[in-house]
Amino acid sequence: MKAKNCLIFGGSGQIGRHLIRKLTKNNYKVTVVTRNLHQKGYVIKTQANPGYIDIVEANIFDEKKIRKLFSKADICINLIGILFEKGKSSTFENIHTIFPSLLAMLCKEYKVQQLIHLSALGINEALDSDYAKSKLNGEVNIQKNFSFATILRPSVVFSSSDNFSVSMMSLLNKIPVFPLYYNGKTKFMPIHCSDLTDVIYHVISKNIHSKIIECVGPETLSFKEIIKKLLKLMGKNRLLVPLPLFIANISANFFQLFPKPIITHDQIKLLQYDNIISGKYQTNFDIGVPATCFFEKEVEKYCYMWRDGGKFSTKKYNTPSDINS
Repeated sequence: MKAKNCLIFGGSGQIGRHLIRKLTKNNYKVTVVTRNLHQKGYVIKTQANPGYIDIVEANIFDEKKIRKLFSKADICINLIGILFEKGKSSTFENIHTIFPSLLAMLCKEYKVQQLIHLSALGINEALDSDYAKSKLNGEVNIQKNFSFATILRPSVVFSSSDNFSVSMMSLLNKIPVFPLYYNGKTKFMPIHCSDLTDVIYHVISKNIHSKIIECVGPETLSFKEIIKKLLKLMGKNRLLVPLPLFIANISANFFQLFPKPIITHDQIKLLQYDNIISGKYQTNFDIGVPATCFFEKEVEKYCYMWRDGGKFSTKKYNTPSDINS
């Protein structure tokens, strides 16, 4: 049986690396598009055996160059997304709306079998957020241009190389007081990167298409509960302080000046809304791919990097009563 060719955009991130390993181990050939071969190429190359992976350097908006890749692709997977805007080209509209629309049109033109697009959970409700609106508009355009697309909406994705648990622990390690937006009541259903990869592989191998699937982990946690779990695993005590909205917005003015902002105005808007299943669409559990990785158990495997003494720390974990509430 001829191996299918998967064309992946966003393959150098945490999800992409997990997915490349999963696909190539199961006899899929992968072409990964990256904007910087010298920075990302050496990482991507290590994810699969020679002969199963090709790396192409291209600007994702260089239609002439990426168009050539679709003639050999059976499956297109878009994992590209940003958490904040940077410069004139890296905007929510360009990355989340215009680019997915381009991919959908090319998939239709070249009769690609499947398009799998990674969106985000909760975007229907958060319409005052530019991030959410751009994601939702991208979904609408994809469905108009390519009816065989499958859209995956994950809750927050975590792993040892994420932008969530790792960033939170790095921040908690440095500051004695941690702000809680909306009293830390926002709910999440964190899904581990390996569980999400299993969902994507299932969609590909079972030839699932024309669906929106919400991808969630096995538990629902509030933001405050997540922070408490991280502090417990780190063996740290921090004062958790509810932050009034007007102060949060003032602080965002400062943090948005950073190359990688800690928080932005748009992210503060997003935190108003729970990041949990809507009940309107199927979930990964419904299609037969239940998530099995629990947040605390998985983070425990890499939290030692933020513990006093590191991997060889002898200090016991804090109990929940040790952590200020």
